[in-house]
Amino acid sequence: MLKKLMSLFKSNTPDKKSTQPSRTKTYSSKPKPKVQPTRIGELGEHKINIQLDQLPKGCKYVSDLMVANPKSRTGYSQIDHVVITPHGLFVIETKNYNGEIKGTRDNKSWTVSNRFKMYNPFMQNYGHIQAIKSLLPDYQESRYISLVSFTMRCRFSVDPELRKIQSDELIVYDVELSEYIQRKMNRIQAEKSEPALTESDIQKIYQSLKEANITDPKIRAEHVDKAESVRKVKK
Repeated sequence: MLKKLMSLFKSNTPDKKSTQPSRTKTYSSKPKPKVQPTRIGELGEHKINIQLDQLPKGCKYVSDLMVANPKSRTGYSQIDHVVITPHGLFVIETKNYNGEIKGTRDNKSWTVSNRFKMYNPFMQNYGHIQAIKSLLPDYQESRYISLVSFTMRCRFSVDPELRKIQSDELIVYDVELSEYIQRKMNRIQAEKSEPALTESDIQKIYQSLKEANITDPKIRAEHVDKAESVRKVKK
Protein backbone atom coordinates (compact mmCIF):
# COMPACT_ATOMS: atom_id res chain seq x y z
CA MET A 1 0.00 0.00 0.00
CA LEU A 2 2.80 2.35 0.92
CA LYS A 3 4.54 1.63 -2.36
CA LYS A 4 1.39 2.46 -4.31
CA LEU A 5 1.00 5.78 -2.47
CA MET A 6 4.62 6.69 -3.14
CA SER A 7 4.30 5.88 -6.83
CA LEU A 8 1.13 7.95 -7.06
CA PHE A 9 2.85 10.90 -5.39
CA LYS A 10 5.79 10.73 -7.82
CA SER A 11 3.50 10.59 -10.83
CA ASN A 12 1.74 13.79 -9.71
CA THR A 13 4.99 15.67 -9.02
CA PRO A 14 5.88 17.92 -11.97
CA ASP A 15 9.18 17.25 -13.66
CA LYS A 16 11.53 20.10 -12.75
CA LYS A 17 13.26 19.98 -16.11
CA SER A 18 10.01 20.26 -18.01
CA THR A 19 8.87 23.32 -16.05
CA GLN A 20 11.93 25.39 -16.94
CA PRO A 21 11.45 27.49 -20.03
CA SER A 22 13.70 26.44 -22.90
CA ARG A 23 16.58 28.82 -23.56
CA THR A 24 17.65 29.42 -27.11
CA LYS A 25 20.49 31.72 -28.20
CA THR A 26 19.45 34.62 -30.34
CA TYR A 27 21.76 36.29 -32.81
CA SER A 28 21.40 39.76 -34.18
CA SER A 29 20.62 39.76 -37.88
CA LYS A 30 21.76 43.36 -38.25
CA PRO A 31 24.40 43.66 -40.97
CA LYS A 32 27.75 45.16 -40.10
CA PRO A 33 27.96 48.80 -41.12
CA LYS A 34 29.77 49.21 -44.42
CA VAL A 35 32.51 51.77 -44.85
CA GLN A 36 31.65 54.10 -47.69
CA PRO A 37 34.10 54.17 -50.66
CA THR A 38 34.91 57.83 -50.04
CA ARG A 39 35.80 57.00 -46.46
CA ILE A 40 37.95 54.08 -47.59
CA GLY A 41 39.78 56.47 -49.90
CA GLU A 42 40.34 58.93 -47.07
CA LEU A 43 41.74 56.20 -44.83
CA GLY A 44 44.05 55.05 -47.62
CA GLU A 45 45.35 58.56 -48.24
CA HIS A 46 45.91 59.06 -44.52
CA LYS A 47 47.94 55.85 -44.37
CA ILE A 48 50.13 57.07 -47.23
CA ASN A 49 50.59 60.51 -45.67
CA ILE A 50 51.91 58.80 -42.53
CA GLN A 51 54.52 57.02 -44.66
CA LEU A 52 55.51 60.18 -46.49
CA ASP A 53 56.04 61.92 -43.16
CA GLN A 54 58.77 59.35 -42.47
CA LEU A 55 60.86 60.28 -45.51
CA PRO A 56 64.23 62.03 -44.96
CA LYS A 57 64.15 65.67 -43.88
CA GLY A 58 65.46 66.85 -47.24
CA CYS A 59 62.22 65.74 -48.92
CA LYS A 60 58.96 67.65 -49.23
CA TYR A 61 55.58 66.53 -50.51
CA VAL A 62 52.24 67.95 -51.60
CA SER A 63 49.05 65.88 -51.34
CA ASP A 64 45.73 66.23 -53.17
CA LEU A 65 47.17 68.66 -55.70
CA MET A 66 44.76 70.02 -58.29
CA VAL A 67 46.16 72.12 -61.14
CA ALA A 68 44.92 73.55 -64.42
CA ASN A 69 45.52 71.27 -67.39
CA PRO A 70 44.15 72.43 -70.78
CA LYS A 71 44.91 69.00 -72.28
CA SER A 72 42.61 67.24 -69.81
CA ARG A 73 38.93 66.74 -70.69
CA THR A 74 37.93 68.34 -67.41
CA GLY A 75 40.43 71.19 -67.74
CA TYR A 76 42.27 70.06 -64.60
CA SER A 77 44.50 67.34 -63.22
CA GLN A 78 44.08 66.06 -59.68
CA ILE A 79 47.23 64.41 -58.37
CA ASP A 80 47.26 62.35 -55.19
CA HIS A 81 50.83 63.06 -54.06
CA VAL A 82 54.01 64.68 -55.37
CA VAL A 83 57.21 63.96 -53.44
CA ILE A 84 60.14 66.29 -54.12
CA THR A 85 63.53 64.78 -53.30
CA PRO A 86 67.15 65.73 -54.07
CA HIS A 87 67.13 63.00 -56.74
CA GLY A 88 63.88 63.72 -58.54
CA LEU A 89 60.12 64.06 -58.26
CA PHE A 90 57.88 61.11 -57.43
CA VAL A 91 54.37 61.53 -58.82
CA ILE A 92 52.02 59.14 -57.03
CA GLU A 93 48.63 57.84 -58.10
CA THR A 94 46.76 55.80 -55.46
CA LYS A 95 44.06 53.21 -56.15
CA ASN A 96 41.59 51.51 -53.79
CA TYR A 97 40.60 48.51 -55.89
CA ASN A 98 40.17 44.96 -54.63
CA GLY A 99 41.23 41.92 -56.68
CA GLU A 100 43.63 40.98 -59.46
CA ILE A 101 45.14 43.95 -61.29
CA LYS A 102 46.04 42.92 -64.82
CA GLY A 103 47.65 44.97 -67.58
CA THR A 104 50.82 46.03 -69.38
CA ARG A 105 52.50 49.36 -69.95
CA ASP A 106 51.05 49.58 -73.46
CA ASN A 107 47.47 48.54 -72.67
CA LYS A 108 45.17 51.54 -72.70
CA SER A 109 42.86 49.73 -70.28
CA TRP A 110 43.66 47.44 -67.36
CA THR A 111 41.24 45.01 -65.74
CA VAL A 112 40.29 44.37 -62.13
CA SER A 113 39.63 40.65 -61.52
CA ASN A 114 38.52 40.46 -65.17
CA ARG A 115 35.25 42.06 -64.07
CA PHE A 116 35.65 45.66 -65.15
CA LYS A 117 38.13 47.97 -66.81
CA MET A 118 40.09 50.95 -65.60
CA TYR A 119 42.25 53.42 -67.51
CA ASN A 120 45.93 52.46 -67.49
CA PRO A 121 47.15 54.25 -64.31
CA PHE A 122 50.59 54.91 -65.79
CA MET A 123 49.03 56.65 -68.79
CA GLN A 124 46.91 58.62 -66.33
CA ASN A 125 50.00 59.52 -64.32
CA TYR A 126 51.87 60.52 -67.49
CA GLY A 127 49.25 63.23 -67.97
CA HIS A 128 49.78 64.32 -64.37
CA ILE A 129 53.54 64.56 -64.89
CA GLN A 130 53.08 66.69 -68.00
CA ALA A 131 50.76 69.02 -66.07
CA ILE A 132 53.38 69.38 -63.33
CA LYS A 133 56.15 70.04 -65.86
CA SER A 134 54.11 72.87 -67.36
CA LEU A 135 54.23 74.56 -63.95
CA LEU A 136 57.99 74.09 -63.57
CA PRO A 137 59.71 75.50 -66.68
CA ASP A 138 63.10 75.44 -64.96
CA TYR A 139 62.80 71.73 -64.15
CA GLN A 140 61.70 70.17 -67.43
CA GLU A 141 64.73 67.89 -67.49
CA SER A 142 64.51 66.78 -63.87
CA ARG A 143 63.84 63.13 -63.21
CA TYR A 144 60.17 62.24 -62.76
CA ILE A 145 59.28 58.84 -61.31
CA SER A 146 55.75 57.56 -61.85
CA LEU A 147 54.49 55.56 -58.86
CA VAL A 148 51.14 53.78 -58.74
CA SER A 149 50.04 52.46 -55.35
CA PHE A 150 47.42 49.78 -54.65
CA THR A 151 46.16 48.35 -51.38
CA MET A 152 47.09 44.92 -50.07
CA ARG A 153 43.64 43.72 -51.15
CA CYS A 154 45.09 43.47 -54.67
CA ARG A 155 47.46 41.15 -56.45
CA PHE A 156 49.47 42.15 -59.52
CA SER A 157 49.51 40.50 -62.95
CA VAL A 158 51.52 43.21 -64.69
CA ASP A 159 54.82 43.71 -66.51
CA PRO A 160 57.59 42.42 -64.20
CA GLU A 161 59.60 45.55 -65.04
CA LEU A 162 57.06 47.65 -63.16
CA ARG A 163 58.23 46.04 -59.92
CA LYS A 164 61.97 46.49 -60.59
CA ILE A 165 63.63 49.39 -58.82
CA GLN A 166 65.63 50.45 -61.90
CA SER A 167 62.40 51.44 -63.66
CA ASP A 168 61.05 54.99 -63.51
CA GLU A 169 57.54 53.50 -63.57
CA LEU A 170 56.77 51.48 -60.46
CA ILE A 171 53.70 49.69 -59.15
CA VAL A 172 53.71 49.15 -55.39
CA TYR A 173 51.51 48.23 -52.45
CA ASP A 174 50.60 51.14 -50.20
CA VAL A 175 52.43 49.61 -47.21
CA GLU A 176 55.74 49.59 -49.12
CA LEU A 177 55.48 53.04 -50.69
CA SER A 178 58.06 54.84 -48.54
CA GLU A 179 60.39 51.83 -48.84
CA TYR A 180 60.27 51.98 -52.65
CA ILE A 181 60.85 55.73 -52.67
CA GLN A 182 63.89 55.32 -50.43
CA ARG A 183 65.23 52.42 -52.51
CA LYS A 184 64.75 54.40 -55.71
CA MET A 185 66.55 57.39 -54.22
CA ASN A 186 69.45 55.13 -53.23
CA ARG A 187 69.54 53.69 -56.74
CA ILE A 188 69.69 57.13 -58.38
CA GLN A 189 72.32 58.26 -55.87
CA ALA A 190 74.47 55.27 -56.83
CA GLU A 191 74.21 56.31 -60.49
CA LYS A 192 74.89 60.01 -59.85
CA SER A 193 77.06 61.12 -56.97
CA GLU A 194 75.68 64.67 -56.85
CA PRO A 195 72.00 65.37 -56.08
CA ALA A 196 70.12 66.82 -59.05
CA LEU A 197 68.10 69.21 -56.88
CA THR A 198 69.47 71.47 -54.18
CA GLU A 199 67.61 72.45 -51.03
CA SER A 200 66.76 75.74 -52.74
CA ASP A 201 65.40 73.88 -55.80
CA ILE A 202 63.22 71.66 -53.62
CA GLN A 203 61.78 74.66 -51.79
CA LYS A 204 61.15 76.50 -55.07
CA ILE A 205 59.32 73.51 -56.60
CA TYR A 206 57.33 72.97 -53.43
CA GLN A 207 56.27 76.62 -53.32
CA SER A 208 55.33 76.63 -57.02
CA LEU A 209 53.09 73.58 -56.59
CA LYS A 210 51.45 74.99 -53.46
CA GLU A 211 50.69 78.26 -55.25
CA ALA A 212 49.28 76.45 -58.29
CA ASN A 213 47.06 74.20 -56.17
CA ILE A 214 43.35 74.95 -56.72
CA THR A 215 41.52 74.74 -53.40
CA ASP A 216 38.16 76.25 -54.37
CA PRO A 217 35.58 73.59 -53.31
CA LYS A 218 33.21 74.51 -56.15
CA ILE A 219 35.84 74.05 -58.86
CA ARG A 220 36.96 70.78 -57.28
CA ALA A 221 33.40 69.47 -57.18
CA GLU A 222 32.87 70.41 -60.83
CA HIS A 223 36.08 68.59 -61.76
CA VAL A 224 34.92 65.42 -59.97
CA ASP A 225 31.53 65.56 -61.72
CA LYS A 226 33.14 66.03 -65.14
CA ALA A 227 35.65 63.25 -64.50
CA GLU A 228 32.81 60.90 -63.54
CA SER A 229 30.93 61.81 -66.74
CA VAL A 230 34.05 61.09 -68.82
CA ARG A 231 34.42 57.67 -67.17
CA LYS A 232 30.79 56.79 -67.94
CA VAL A 233 31.25 57.76 -71.60
CA LYS A 234 34.36 55.56 -71.85
CA LYS A 235 32.40 52.58 -70.49
